[in-house]
Amino acid sequence: MANPSSVKHIAIVGAGLVGSLLAVYMRKRGHSVKVFERRPDLRKNILDGGRSINLVVTSRGIHALEKVGLWDKVKEQTVSVRGRMMHDLKGETTYQPYGRNDSECNYSISRTHLNQMLLHEAEIEGAQLHFECPILEMDIENSTLRFESGSEKFDHIFGTDGAGSVVRKQMMSALQKRGVEQVNTLEPLGAGYKELTLPAAGAGEYALDKNALHIWPRGHHMLMGLANLDGSFTMTLYLPEAGRDSFEEVKTADQAFQFFKEQYPDAVPLMPNLATEYSENPQGFLGTVRCAPWVFKDKVALLGDAAHAVVPFFGQGMNCGFEDITYLMTALDEFSEDWEKAFLTYFERQKPNADAIADMAIENFIEMRDRVADDKFLLRKKVERRLEQELPELYRTRYAMVTYTLVPYAEAKSKGIEQNKILDQLCANINDPSQLDIEAAKQLLL
Repeated sequence: MANPSSVKHIAIVGAGLVGSLLAVYMRKRGHSVKVFERRPDLRKNILDGGRSINLVVTSRGIHALEKVGLWDKVKEQTVSVRGRMMHDLKGETTYQPYGRNDSECNYSISRTHLNQMLLHEAEIEGAQLHFECPILEMDIENSTLRFESGSEKFDHIFGTDGAGSVVRKQMMSALQKRGVEQVNTLEPLGAGYKELTLPAAGAGEYALDKNALHIWPRGHHMLMGLANLDGSFTMTLYLPEAGRDSFEEVKTADQAFQFFKEQYPDAVPLMPNLATEYSENPQGFLGTVRCAPWVFKDKVALLGDAAHAVVPFFGQGMNCGFEDITYLMTALDEFSEDWEKAFLTYFERQKPNADAIADMAIENFIEMRDRVADDKFLLRKKVERRLEQELPELYRTRYAMVTYTLVPYAEAKSKGIEQNKILDQLCANINDPSQLDIEAAKQLLL
């Protein structure tokens, strides 16, 4: 617990995943915490149907949850995912394991369920949660928020209100008026998504391998599926926004059903509500938020998607947001709760990592959509697996560094560039991983 004289009055704007976990952390440090959310309490009202996209919890998210004793509770609500299962047009499948062995896996969980759990934990810790309470105005110099009911001053304000963050917009506007150099961009991916459902087969049985991320790669579009605890799969269709085989072209339920029969024929018999869900569920937007700075003095700090929204194709959006919290807490400890130094240090250390995972997530979108069914790509993956198995002290894939370690994202990205050069040489004249010259690989890696 913090000493009474050092107790801070803290506002967290946004009661999503990052905001609710941040509230738990701040209460455990003994601070007074109020969380403000413009939407109703999702523990009572399930909102944004068809927009959840199942999450995967990986090393960075696990680390953040472990530090406040929540990982074991969360893990009970997950399904382990150990690799990718690719489905071709003929319905044949190819499996790619993720890690060195089955102990290295991702954990699939419902976004809504996890958010509900974290809100509950924040409330147990003593955070005050205020729903249907939008922020009308923010005074960054005086760390004051104005609501419909009046204004309130805080010691510190945290913006965890997502990609469309009101806190970010108001902070950047205030900085611009002060002549402070700032960046605030949203880069559209050019593709959107619709969430669909593949229900359980029979009495809660899984119609597909529950421990795999299922991908139907089709060049410029794809379908993905992740298992839920009840035997169902959350399916996500990714299409270009315009052009051939796009949301602009595939509009009606009948068009969607015909499109699926042509492009994802093995999925159609398993998705009885496909046409209805396609016509009723909203089309989601995908894009990358890049901004700087994330902080203003010791008054305001942005975390999670409010600072660095990324596309979901590396499964790191939430994990990176949770890592923001651990970076911030480390800085607060390092500078004995000198909040201004801690805020600046958090930003300087994590900003390069956020930029790196944003880039890698876009690269992974292209890989999953275009390349996972390509023979040359599959050979490289098999060669990488052999390197990890036989030279574990020298080789970890970029994917493994991002997903199963706490190696900073920026370091994983730079190492991945060097690894690609080595893989180019090792795969140049072979057709099978058994032909790999392990000694030559060892020398290259050294």
